[in-house]
Amino acid sequence: MMHEERNLLVVSGPSGIGKDTVVSYMIQNHPGIELAVSATTRPARDYEVDGVHYHFLSVPQFEQWVAEGKLVEYINYAGNYYGTPKCEVKKRIEKGIVCVLVIEVNGAANVKAMYPDCTTVFIIAPSMEEHERRLRSRATEDEAGMRERMRIAEGEMAMADTYDFQLVNDDPKACAERLFNIVESRRTAD
Repeated sequence: MMHEERNLLVVSGPSGIGKDTVVSYMIQNHPGIELAVSATTRPARDYEVDGVHYHFLSVPQFEQWVAEGKLVEYINYAGNYYGTPKCEVKKRIEKGIVCVLVIEVNGAANVKAMYPDCTTVFIIAPSMEEHERRLRSRATEDEAGMRERMRIAEGEMAMADTYDFQLVNDDPKACAERLFNIVESRRTAD
């Protein structure tokens, strides 16, 4: 099982750093890499399809999954639960498919405890100033929300050293290639 665990890639980093963009580029350019479909209790958006974008669950259903140990990690964020079903991970890594989880630092620690040989990568911006600029360019937060996201980011950055690797997202496509190279070198190591 330990070598199979190398097919599990955990990616974290502060909000607004470009994790999803980097992972998306990697998946588009390298077959055999898939994003695990998370479960959530938040309502589906118009374009989202159950089982494709998320597994949409009621709060009681989600809590039952937690009680039954069906999740490798979960969090309650902004009043909604989010988590990664074990079945999403298991079916991919057993087939030799790289399974990617883009999750926050506490969830990453839980996954690393459950799958010790998985690969964890923390993505950062070239500087805190650049990180703040990227967050502001999204224009999704008021000033109080910006300060809160930057405060959370500082706490997350303090956890970066607990990851196997750290990557600077100076250019998303180049960062995606560096991420792919890390995954490939880990998967093929003895």
